[in-house]
Order: sequence, then structure tokens, then C-alpha cells
Amino acid sequence: MKTFIIGIAAALFCVNASAQNRNVTDVSKTTTTTIKDSEGEKQLVKTQNTKEVQNVELQDANSPALNKDVKPSPVQVTSTTQVTMPDGTTRTVDVDRSAYYSLGGSRYKVSMDNSGYSLNEGTTGKRAGVLRRTSNNNYIYRSKDKTSFGYFDANGNLVLETYDDKTDKVIVETYTRN
Repeated sequence: MKTFIIGIAAALFCVNASAQNRNVTDVSKTTTTTIKDSEGEKQLVKTQNTKEVQNVELQDANSPALNKDVKPSPVQVTSTTQVTMPDGTTRTVDVDRSAYYSLGGSRYKVSMDNSGYSLNEGTTGKRAGVLRRTSNNNYIYRSKDKTSFGYFDANGNLVLETYDDKTDKVIVETYTRN
């Protein structure tokens, strides 16, 4: 009886160990940026986690051949980025949109801040406005003199839509990603 139970346990272990039908790749990349200014040094830590999952499928699963070819299957990629700000707060973002953008010959820098993004003039570094994320993955842009609805298009450009009271129209401004 004892050998029978041990034999069943060994068989179940072997079946479970050989039933791997997925390729999973986990990659974690950490970038530390040190910012020196008049207040001292600050560190910005960005950790990007990428997980790729691919189901393993055989081309002819019912054939009696011993060695079987693997059928190409789609890879599901999940990527998240955790950013630790200089003040110690940590937030998770799906896609980091920090980059330089151009509008009408002027250059702007979009960079992450504690609760969204800030839009700064590229030459002076003066804050032009802030972008705050809404529940439906769009943004509210707020500057001194206007409030706009914003989003990132398929090309990665920042698009701001502002309602004009005087003309009763929506003005669309597209900040082109450099």
C-alpha cells in the first residue's frame, strides 16, 4: 500500500512538472536620474517591468511523430512603469509620455511630476501648464489663461482641444513629438 501511494504521488508530480505550455519572459529595467540644482541633488528612479507571455502550441498535435514543430502564436506584452519622484512618492504609469514637443516653432518639454505631467518651455524652462490624467485615459491641460482637453494620438503627439467662447468653435493644437 505504501509503495502504491508513493507511486501515485510520483506520477502526479511528473505529469504536473511536464505540463508547462507557456513561455514567460520577465524583464525589469531600472533607470536612476540625478538632478542637480540650487536646492541640491535629487534622484528620480524609474523602474520599467515588461512581461511577455506566449502560449506554446504545436502545429500537428495529433501526429504520431516524436518531435513536433511549434506553431507561432501571438505574444501578449504587459508593460508598467513605476516612478519614484524626488519627494519620495511612487506612482505607476502605463506609458511614459515624457519627451520634447514642438508647436509653432517653439519647443516644449513634457515631464512627469507628482500628479501628472508638467509642460515647460524648452528654452527657458518656465512652466507653461500642467496635464492631469482623467479616468478615461485623457488629460486636462491647465495654464494661466486656459483649460483644455488633451490626449496623445497614435503618433505620440500631444493634442489639445480648447473651446473658444467668441467664435463658438473648438480650437485644436497639436504638439508634435520630436
